[in-house]
Amino acid sequence: MAVLTPDAGRQPAVLLTCRDEQLDSLLALRRVTAHLGDLPRAVLASHEPLPRAALVCDEEATTARLTALGVPVLHLASAPAAAPAPTERLLHRAHWPGWLEHPGGLRPTGLLAPARLARRRNRRGTLLLLSLWQVPQPAAEAFNGDQLPFLARESVRRTGACQLVCDTGLDQVRAAVSHLPGVTVGRAAEVDVDALHAGAELLLASPTLAAVALAQARRAPLVFLPALGAAQHDLAERITRHVPVPSAADPADPAVWQPPGPDAQWGAIGPELDDLRGAQGVARAVRQLLLAPL
Repeated sequence: MAVLTPDAGRQPAVLLTCRDEQLDSLLALRRVTAHLGDLPRAVLASHEPLPRAALVCDEEATTARLTALGVPVLHLASAPAAAPAPTERLLHRAHWPGWLEHPGGLRPTGLLAPARLARRRNRRGTLLLLSLWQVPQPAAEAFNGDQLPFLARESVRRTGACQLVCDTGLDQVRAAVSHLPGVTVGRAAEVDVDALHAGAELLLASPTLAAVALAQARRAPLVFLPALGAAQHDLAERITRHVPVPSAADPADPAVWQPPGPDAQWGAIGPELDDLRGAQGVARAVRQLLLAPL
């Protein structure tokens, strides 16, 4: 990241940045940004004046640099974290749905739903949403070499196509499935995940908050890929205490391809538990930082 320097002639702009190799961080930023309209945006460049405020998803080093320069920051964490000591010019929030008990001390945002909830009437194929962020390399290699090709092949056979999207490790993922007909591979930072989901028949996803938000907001079927790494195991366990999410550990299991209907899967989570407006709330807080800096 380029070093920012103080500038007395700041523009009324907001800096928006995230960890684009982490699915939850990337999609959290996109969903909040969708509610910021045409607000002028700043960029991380030494020749630019300092922004009036910033939304930083997960990049702790960026938050530290900006606050040291006097920029008000809303820091949005995409994983459970303890509440830090109060700091001037810094607000902390946790990307976390309201119906799921939060293990950290940060203020949860509620569900960060996509801006458009509609799905296409004629849906086809499977969206296979894979997160390898902070997954130990041996676990990623074992999954890519064994289960991933089987899942991609079954997705094509049962739903007609497979759109595989991953956040990091793209080269290894592409090598594992490039020989399979009907499978398309993309990097999450370069595709519109929400739009792909709108046109997909089924969502097979790593246990991530981004995937849960997609499925819950659209009352769409969700199946978890095998959890890879401690963070995914922990999140999957927490979620499945409340929501019946099948596991794709055995791609030959018919339950993978015929998950519970919307009422059975999401019926226990009513609007009183999570009203889907988490992204609007974060966007509103960012606008308030511009109008009345800390």
